Amino acid sequence: MAETTDWQDRYYDIDQVLNTPGPRTDPAFLAGDGVKDFLRNQAKILVIGAGGLGCEILANLALTGFKDIHVIDMDTIDISNLNRQFLFRQKDVGQPKATVAAEFIMKRVPGVKVTPYFGKIQDKDDDYYLQFNLVICGLDSVEARRWMSATLVNLVDPENPESLKPLIDGGTEGFRGQARVILPTITSCYECSLDMLNKPVAFPICTIANTPRLPEHCIEWASVLEWPKVHGDKKLDTDDPEHIGWLYTVAAARAKEFNIEGVTWALTQGVVKHIIPAIASTNAIIAASCCNEAFKIATSSAAYLNNYFMLIGTEGIYSYTFEHEKRDDCPVCGGEAVELSFPADHTVDQLIELLIEKQDIQIKRPSLSTPTVQIYLQGPPQLEEVTRPNLGKKLQELVPEGGEITVTSTSLPFSLSLRISYT
Repeated sequence: MAETTDWQDRYYDIDQVLNTPGPRTDPAFLAGDGVKDFLRNQAKILVIGAGGLGCEILANLALTGFKDIHVIDMDTIDISNLNRQFLFRQKDVGQPKATVAAEFIMKRVPGVKVTPYFGKIQDKDDDYYLQFNLVICGLDSVEARRWMSATLVNLVDPENPESLKPLIDGGTEGFRGQARVILPTITSCYECSLDMLNKPVAFPICTIANTPRLPEHCIEWASVLEWPKVHGDKKLDTDDPEHIGWLYTVAAARAKEFNIEGVTWALTQGVVKHIIPAIASTNAIIAASCCNEAFKIATSSAAYLNNYFMLIGTEGIYSYTFEHEKRDDCPVCGGEAVELSFPADHTVDQLIELLIEKQDIQIKRPSLSTPTVQIYLQGPPQLEEVTRPNLGKKLQELVPEGGEITVTSTSLPFSLSLRISYT
């Protein structure tokens, strides 16, 4: 029997899937050398994020047979990452995540090329994203996900099928996670599902000031009320251990005063930095799901997810899949204006607050205009100054019943159309 090479051994089990069609194989599946050649010599895949999810995704892709992988991440390695981001070591602290992750994968899986980019996804143009066969997001930022999803939708040219780049999005939150397949312009996009996100927790000032009941109330009191009272205009730096230490000491004292238990250093840091605990096992499950979908899409060896997988591990392990449907009024992949009822006596400033907080919109720093009126523009400074007086005006003075407002933001590559009715 001929001796096999390390390369053949590594992909032996993968080859069993690729050599023979199965009961759920796509009709386009090219069993044997054709599909293996595409996977290992032609497919080009982009991974966005090299953190807890990204490290798992990069390793899985390399061991699955993808040979041309690119990775983007704008962060550097912190010592707190080392417990779950397993491609990094203590000597790597301070180095770019993308660069270190790429070097680690190429060293451990010879023959795989990983091209890193240390920077933002917004740094790259359309031609950059058009070179890939598919994109996987392993991000912890809603804004970045929205940007990436909208960008891939905008790339689609109906006359060029190659311009459609499948997006696989993974996310984790403690013991919960999700993976989804987005086919831009065909399935629901990330923007369609904004209303599924958990709203950020906000505590009423009256509660944290007068009747705290939770350790989080004491920490919020220390950061929101006591810090400016004691330190004046000095900005709280949530990455400074001395600042966190001060908050912890003050919050612990207040908790003792009200007989509240549970104020810890970790909780203090989590509350002020809005940190959600990262669980390595959740990352591993969601990354495996993402890479499984990437493999199925790249090889046509099985039907891919349609289109949402959720994992709930808070009490036992429970998972389910469902099809998330497109929204007709989605500003990214839909074509209709969002209908918005607005009180007739409310101001432009109140509309802006609504757009920031509304669960299915969530636009930071929105600029508003109509075809004839610049209602309020966040920038440049000259236009912001000129339109600032409109903030105190009733919206009805500027926009008639049934009028449409175009909402834009520098953080998002799309505009939202609102059709206003007054109540």
